[in-house]
Amino acid sequence: MKRPPKHYILGLGSNLGERADIIGQAIEHLRDLPETRIWGISTAVDSDPVGYADQPNFLNICVAITCGLNPDELLGQTLEIERRLGRERSANRNGPRTLDIDLLFYEGGAWDSQTVTLPHPRWSSRGFVIIPLSNLLQTPALAKVPAWGSLAAEVRSLSVGGQGLRAWQGPTPWNKTP
Repeated sequence: MKRPPKHYILGLGSNLGERADIIGQAIEHLRDLPETRIWGISTAVDSDPVGYADQPNFLNICVAITCGLNPDELLGQTLEIERRLGRERSANRNGPRTLDIDLLFYEGGAWDSQTVTLPHPRWSSRGFVIIPLSNLLQTPALAKVPAWGSLAAEVRSLSVGGQGLRAWQGPTPWNKTP
């Protein structure tokens, strides 16, 4: 029996290579996943690295999708996209990377397995997630999804300093509204 698609919000980041191009390629790979539709793409944020400072700045966005996969299956697909786009995992989990795709939120609320915990346990302490997420949740298509109403209120209540975060001024190979 076919499962109804669920809404997800993902965080994408890159700090090696042509960051915007890599994120654009990742968005195209997400579009190609079975039963997947992109509903919204946030504005991009250029951010200082967190946790390990001796590396280039990151480019970060948030993307809203619907997908027929459960969170564990979607994680497997996003890890494959990361690998295809040159991600090499190292012992330093905060180190540089061509691409990082984090599952942040799931329409079903909470999900806790051996591989995925949703909501992402550290999302609310990361300005490079909060700023694009706030922008994404203002997208008219997302404002109509009841599952995201309480999240939008929670995001508005968070205090985020702008230190180390800048609006991306460069070109993007993707459209904000798909």
